[in-house]
Amino acid sequence: MAENLLERMQRGVVLGDGAMGTLLYERGLPLDRCSEELTLTGRDLIRRVHEDYLAAGAHVIETNSFGANRAKLARFGLEGRVNEINWQAARLAREVVGTRDALVAGSVGPLGAALDEVRERGLDPEGVFREQIGALLEGGADFILFETFSDLEELLLALRALKSLSDAASVCSMSFTEEGRTHRGVAIEDAFARLHDAGADAVGANCCIGPRPISDLFSARGGRFGDLPLSAYPNAGRPELLEARFHYPTTPAYFAEKALDLARAGARLIGGCCGTRPEHIAAVRDALRGFIPSPVRAEAVATRAAPTLAPAASAAPAASTLIEIACRRTLIVVEFDPPKTLSLDRMLEAGRALKAAGADFLTVADNSLAVMRMSAPVASYLAWRDTGLRPIVHFACRDRNLIGVQSELMGMDALGLDHVLALTGDPSKVGDTPGATSVYDLNSISLLEGIRAMNGGRSFGGRDLKRATRFTAGCTFNPNARNLDVQVRRLERKLAAGATFVMTQPIFDPALARAARDALARFGIPVLVGVMPLLNHRNAEFLHNEVPGIVLPDSVRERMRGKEGAAGLAEGLAVAREIAAEVLAHFGGIYLVTPLVRHELTAELTQAIRKGTL
Repeated sequence: MAENLLERMQRGVVLGDGAMGTLLYERGLPLDRCSEELTLTGRDLIRRVHEDYLAAGAHVIETNSFGANRAKLARFGLEGRVNEINWQAARLAREVVGTRDALVAGSVGPLGAALDEVRERGLDPEGVFREQIGALLEGGADFILFETFSDLEELLLALRALKSLSDAASVCSMSFTEEGRTHRGVAIEDAFARLHDAGADAVGANCCIGPRPISDLFSARGGRFGDLPLSAYPNAGRPELLEARFHYPTTPAYFAEKALDLARAGARLIGGCCGTRPEHIAAVRDALRGFIPSPVRAEAVATRAAPTLAPAASAAPAASTLIEIACRRTLIVVEFDPPKTLSLDRMLEAGRALKAAGADFLTVADNSLAVMRMSAPVASYLAWRDTGLRPIVHFACRDRNLIGVQSELMGMDALGLDHVLALTGDPSKVGDTPGATSVYDLNSISLLEGIRAMNGGRSFGGRDLKRATRFTAGCTFNPNARNLDVQVRRLERKLAAGATFVMTQPIFDPALARAARDALARFGIPVLVGVMPLLNHRNAEFLHNEVPGIVLPDSVRERMRGKEGAAGLAEGLAVAREIAAEVLAHFGGIYLVTPLVRHELTAELTQAIRKGTL
């Protein structure tokens, strides 16, 4: 059967089926239900979907297995049923096809999380794909359709998993922006070239955009994708949210008209993705009746290196960056939280005092611990305008989707806010706003990669921004972690993604400063170790027992025991001076964390550092 698909695509256009997930939801499946589980518990419903698409004229039927990998199924407690779900999905599709002239495509989607996150969960991504693909092939899939991948490296890894198991044919379909780039900025021609080199049998585009944009992408390049046949599974237009469900506007007639354009542009496997129904496929069948395609081009695909992002603009910014300042003197960065109210008085007072004391930057937290505060970029800008103390804006992925992240970064650049600390962010459920949800379209690593793309003049999806941003991006490191090696490995990935400086959680043990020095010295970038004055015994116990990432040694807890009021402040400041002295013995900069808006404490520490009187 491996040649069967390819022979059909050489002879003419092969008609695929339409959406599975959105059709199931349209037919009553609850939005929070795992659609792949229906292969076991709702076989009649899946059978009817397959039969409806076959009746509409489809010659390729996809298995109900798009998200049936171990990483995704774990969300529903089904990670132990990967083989059963995928085998049954292929078996059911095979039974429905029966003796009809149609093929079964084993549907394989992405893992649903960044590769780094999957690995941190103890899973081998390639092994996860291999497990799913093996079960689909054993169940009777004729070929594997990889679809809706936005990360080229993840798709290449999935393709490698297939190659390690079988010579079954592969169709590798990715999601692209209308500009023809993945969300990581890889151009469509570069992605297809690398997939060709890796052994893909066909390449294509699906989801995210409708039929016209995919047709435009194929037409604009004149079919210059080498000798690989093309597939296209567009959405039925852009969805609209009505009554808690997505509705897709594209009519079957329009979809069919654009499908004909896709065929003229070189697509040889055409189906539908989100929002398409059997009516759309039937209309495409009628539109393509009698269509005779031109021969698939047989020219070789040139081997291309992985695309590299353009460097940031060469013109120097108006003021020195954190990196440049760190090369000249001891760097002092002080954190201050934005207000929980609309009054900026205390923040502005703190900024003026800290600047007078000698601080280089005011670093502004972004709803830390998921507690609602004034917008960090806005508070940063207003404090900078009033006090002259330059800000480093903490930027958490928790509260913004992929659109909002880019929009906010563009606005920050327009205001001159050019220093960013990339954070994944504390989950919303730990905060003070019941019902708030965590977005997490990105994590700190993918955020850093996106910032690097913007510094190259392009959006996360590859759109030309007309000029480059000038962000100096930093990341976090937790020296309090039990396993420092794990933290170092994650830091390596952050640095590879574009981080140029490091800020750490506060430490209260001098030994941790030495351990951090030994672990991080080889990276050769500014490391700002956190130091936070304690206020009293209650504050010390709260930080130790209730704040993630902060650990107080027993010796410090004992020193603070029973101390409140002035005695607590004095002892807490004494501990901070000792830790700060140890930090500066090993690092060229320091990160002072202001406790509960008591900026006089961090101002005193700043002044002592500048005067050398710690």
